[in-house]
Amino acid sequence: MSNKPARTRIAPSPTGHMHLGTARVALYDYLLAKKTGGQFILRIEDTDLKRTVPGAEQEIMDGLRWLGLTYDEGPDIGGQYGPYRQTERREIYQAHAKTLVEKGRAYPCFCSPERLDKVRQAQMKNKENPRYDGACRSLDPDDAARRIASGEAYTIRFKMPQEGATVARDHLRGDIVTENKQLNDQVILKTDGLPTYHLAAIVDDHEMKITHVMRGSEWLGTFPLHVNIVRAFGWDEPVWIHLSVFLKPSGKGKMSKREAAEAMKDGYSIFIKDMQELGFTPEGVLNWSALMGWGVAEDDVMTLDQMIERFSIDSLTPSPAAVNFQKLDHFNATHIRLLTTEDLAARLKPYFTREGLNVRDDVLLKMIPLIRERLTTLDDCISFGAFFFKDEVTPNPEDLIAKGLDAKQSAEIARRAYQILGAGPSLSHERSEAPMRAYVEESGYSASQVFGILRVAVTGQKVSPPLFESMEIIGREICLQRIQNAIGILEKT
Repeated sequence: MSNKPARTRIAPSPTGHMHLGTARVALYDYLLAKKTGGQFILRIEDTDLKRTVPGAEQEIMDGLRWLGLTYDEGPDIGGQYGPYRQTERREIYQAHAKTLVEKGRAYPCFCSPERLDKVRQAQMKNKENPRYDGACRSLDPDDAARRIASGEAYTIRFKMPQEGATVARDHLRGDIVTENKQLNDQVILKTDGLPTYHLAAIVDDHEMKITHVMRGSEWLGTFPLHVNIVRAFGWDEPVWIHLSVFLKPSGKGKMSKREAAEAMKDGYSIFIKDMQELGFTPEGVLNWSALMGWGVAEDDVMTLDQMIERFSIDSLTPSPAAVNFQKLDHFNATHIRLLTTEDLAARLKPYFTREGLNVRDDVLLKMIPLIRERLTTLDDCISFGAFFFKDEVTPNPEDLIAKGLDAKQSAEIARRAYQILGAGPSLSHERSEAPMRAYVEESGYSASQVFGILRVAVTGQKVSPPLFESMEIIGREICLQRIQNAIGILEKT
């Protein structure tokens, strides 16, 4: 891999939610740029006006920032090679399309959609691959100019070579050879004067001095076209890197919207905004996505800085990668444990406040060491820690009755716990645990019965962080009040 400063770009279309595929390409682009002391650029490819979704561009920018992939140039911050929205670069593309026509490498096409459809239907009937039949390829230039001047609608098509072969080099796959007779004269400028992806991306990458183009392997089909456009202009080619595709969790077939919907039912998503709301951390998402296509150990835990240090495009792999959400859980939980208490507190607080809880910062900092190891996602903090901030808890009466006991016996245990814990001035876990264990020994009840009743009474749930440490944080008065409430529930059961 060259150590020259790389200029990379992520160039999504604002046609929907930002997804995992975009995030991974952006990550690799970012890593390469930072590794080499270069720049990472955001470009918005918004020429497909019919499919553009309001708010999608902002979601892309928000998603990149949430992930920590700060771009050096972009539509909202500007830069030396802007504008960075393709709809704002119309004249640039039109000028370059004109250059290709003048070079004899493109031509105006006056074929109507109806004619093109008839040609396509006839080809399919004859079991031929649908392609443009070249009707306008050899039009007299003067005749074409007159038709344009008269206002006749037209597109611009790129004139592909018809003999020989195109050799296109992908960094991960080597030379890809395509017979030119298999290639099609694609539209590069539409009737509305806007470019198609094929022209716009190539022109922008050149104008913005992009050195490495990373994109999904779904673009391999048009790779020969893009290489020919670059060569028609006489430009230097960037390093082309077509990344591996994502497979279903089963490893069979590409990940689709259907599988994405199924994943959501299980608390997962391939959309970045969803991941954020589901409680996944940017560190966990980046670590997980980085290893799907990067030839390092699949269980390597890395921060973004560590990824930059280790990254090389030579270690990327073209092999498809199955989307394994259990690995996402693993990496997310691991990165949660690596956060400082203060950082984790700041990230958990919004989840508690979203539940309408009044969060005391001192309590939050104290309880984090008790729940940190139990968290897979940030929103797990609700099930493990909401009781710290509730004015009162409402235990299920059945949960208050210990296994093998009835309501009367369970109430007796709760009353005795109230007496023991109320006798001391505070509920430090050292002072409260010892007398409660002594009671277990003398009462004949098991620890699971006694502590199970106490746990449900104080926390409102059967599973919680360490009981006595939790009680110390909650405080004596609130704990006694909750135990008293539990006694009342048991007496009515």
